Amino acid sequence: MIRLVLVVTLLASPAVAGALPVCSGGDRAERKLTCIVDGDTGWERGVKWRALNVDTPEISQPDCAAEKQLGLKARDRLRQLMASGYQIEWTGGRGRYGRELANVILSDGRDAGQVLIEEGLSQPWPNDGNRWCR
Repeated sequence: MIRLVLVVTLLASPAVAGALPVCSGGDRAERKLTCIVDGDTGWERGVKWRALNVDTPEISQPDCAAEKQLGLKARDRLRQLMASGYQIEWTGGRGRYGRELANVILSDGRDAGQVLIEEGLSQPWPNDGNRWCR
């Protein structure tokens, strides 16, 4: 089973170069969109994914203005990181809200979520809550 998941991972998500758009509009699955929602969520060919083991500030329902500002920075940094190419590694699991859990591997081999953590734009998941508004 694990081997099958890895084979599907490699075939389903080839590296894509170029800036990814910010997601907008509805019917993303039907339109098979590839776009970024925020620093830990995106769509890849119509499949909504959630980055594994990271938690970025919220944009759509932030608890404070600072969280939204940092959330926008995290989203834009993820778009910038992925612009040089990336690979989506599907884990085969689903998180809250039914999103496919995945790792975003950059063209240089780094995990995008870990880069955001190192740059202070994310925190590990699970964690003790919203540190952005403290």
